[in-house]
Amino acid sequence: MADTTVGTESNLQVAADKAAEELQQSVIAIGQGDFSKVGDLVVDYLLPVAGALLLLIVAYFVSSFVSRLASKPITKRVDETVGRFIGKLVFYSLMTFTVLGVLGMFGVSVASFAAVIAAAGFAIGLAFQGTLSNFSAGILLLVFRPFKVGDVVNAGGITGKVYEIDLFTTTFDTFDNRRIIVPNSSISGNTLENVTYHSERRVDVFVGAEYSADIKKTRAALTQAAESLREHLIDRDGRGYQVYLLDLAESSVNWVVRFWTPADIYWEVKERLIEAVKNSLDSAGIGIPFPQMDVHIKKSDILENLKAVGE
Repeated sequence: MADTTVGTESNLQVAADKAAEELQQSVIAIGQGDFSKVGDLVVDYLLPVAGALLLLIVAYFVSSFVSRLASKPITKRVDETVGRFIGKLVFYSLMTFTVLGVLGMFGVSVASFAAVIAAAGFAIGLAFQGTLSNFSAGILLLVFRPFKVGDVVNAGGITGKVYEIDLFTTTFDTFDNRRIIVPNSSISGNTLENVTYHSERRVDVFVGAEYSADIKKTRAALTQAAESLREHLIDRDGRGYQVYLLDLAESSVNWVVRFWTPADIYWEVKERLIEAVKNSLDSAGIGIPFPQMDVHIKKSDILENLKAVGE
């Protein structure tokens, strides 16, 4: 690999020295009044350089057009992030081939140049292992698509809406309007929760009733609370909700109210159900117990003696 690099540098140096010598001779000849060299100078140097610049400019616009053309159907049919990735891949691939072609026009060995690029890429890979791990994680995210732009995700210790997925990082907008950029390796290497993957989500509200409350009366009160939000329920079992007696705890009889609702209004519906449960139990005269502690003070001889001293 080292021999190839040295050989390429030698070829480039020889070609550059030859071109510089010919250009110098042409300029000297023109300076001595031999204007016949002007045509040679234009044909041999100015036109190739102008042609190369024109080719690079045209290639840039053509590559941009082709990349958009390639990514558009993928964005519509598959996913926006995958389409954007394919578009960038097509653009940089076309530009790379164009640059190699331009170098070939000036006598640079493309094969040797590619070997130099490979050697440099290997060295850069060793120096940027962390960055490459983010890159490989970004490829996995784009290929397997555990989430897409617009999903609400809990990943890498961050919960928020996915704003953008790039090859190295993923950008989140949190619910308190903060923008957070997370390395892709932190996401792929940890547990990932896609909150909005399903269009439906189950609401669970747990509540404890006092032991003195009648079971049937408590169930009726909780059923009334669930019925008050029926317009937001998704009917899965013919009732749209479930009211279950869970267990007999130390200081309360524990219940749960469950039903399914659209995921995009989950938090709003859950907050309204908690409020409805509390109001329904209050209307039925059913208390919600809380932990209590009774403290008993036993009189002793010491307390009697202290009382006597005080008198």
